[in-house]
Amino acid sequence: MLLSELVDLLKKGNSNFISANIVKDLDIEDAASLDEADNHQISFLEENNILKEKLDQTRASAIITSNNNEIIRSLKKLKISIITVKNPRIAFAEVLNFLYKTLNFKPGIHSSAVIDKTAIIGSDCHIGPNVYIGENTLIGDNNRILTGSSILGNVRIGDNNIIHPNCVIYENTTLKNNCVINSNTVIGSEGFGFIPQNGKWVKMPQKGGVKIMSFVEIGTNCCVDRPAVGSTFIDEGTKLDNLVQIGHGVKVGKNCAFAAQVGIAGGAIIGDGVILAGQVGVNNRVKVGNNVIASSKCGIHCDIDEGKVISGFPAMNNKSWLRSSSIFKKLPELAKKLRQLDNQ
Repeated sequence: MLLSELVDLLKKGNSNFISANIVKDLDIEDAASLDEADNHQISFLEENNILKEKLDQTRASAIITSNNNEIIRSLKKLKISIITVKNPRIAFAEVLNFLYKTLNFKPGIHSSAVIDKTAIIGSDCHIGPNVYIGENTLIGDNNRILTGSSILGNVRIGDNNIIHPNCVIYENTTLKNNCVINSNTVIGSEGFGFIPQNGKWVKMPQKGGVKIMSFVEIGTNCCVDRPAVGSTFIDEGTKLDNLVQIGHGVKVGKNCAFAAQVGIAGGAIIGDGVILAGQVGVNNRVKVGNNVIASSKCGIHCDIDEGKVISGFPAMNNKSWLRSSSIFKKLPELAKKLRQLDNQ
């Protein structure tokens, strides 16, 4: 794709295009990071990127950047084509979509698919090899259900969803529109509900469901459990990384982002815009307010007010955690001094 064609597409995008200075209208064949880019490749540079100190070493033919005078002067001196936008990262994401087209799965039902006679399939759907669709399931238009996935009974799926290979969607699940479910993820599996009695565990039947709203993306090998009654709920725009566990009856707000190995215990309520870094654990029935940010391995055992940045185990204010962390390594020395004082 010619660089000028990419510029025209970015003008229509969501990165708030400002200007373009094309030194040479080359064919852009690929995209790469700034330190690995070569001729006929495009990259991007944000103001806070440490690679800007090595800008003179890049071989990229074009760079997307923000309206930073210092960076723009350097690029002009290097005779590199410049695309200036307010959000270079968004523009680079759009460029990747322009350059790399996703696989086109043509509408149709593979001969090896097993579909219950009571199920209803909308128009322009792709149903791949060895897919199973159970009774009383309703699937909307333009869905892509790929190889080996199983959709059990009484499931409702909206329009324009992609369900990748070997997923399992259990009964009483609702999946709205424009969602992506990555491979080997299980939605609607039984919640972990057992009652202790006389030294044994009595199973609590898990007869609820799962409701996932539009524009949700769920990574590979995730589990979203159903509760005994009611529904586990994930609101629109939320993104889950790989290996995330959402317990039974959890309520997750809009536009949250959970990194790998996050685990949320049953009944927890997560507000809108919450960011949980890798391996964060949330206790059962805890309430996490809107826009909370929890750093890696944080253990959330009590309710957290909105807007907090928290760290540690158990979780505490991030600044308190940083101060505590700096003291931890000095504890042996401090303990020795205390013993010396006691002996005086």
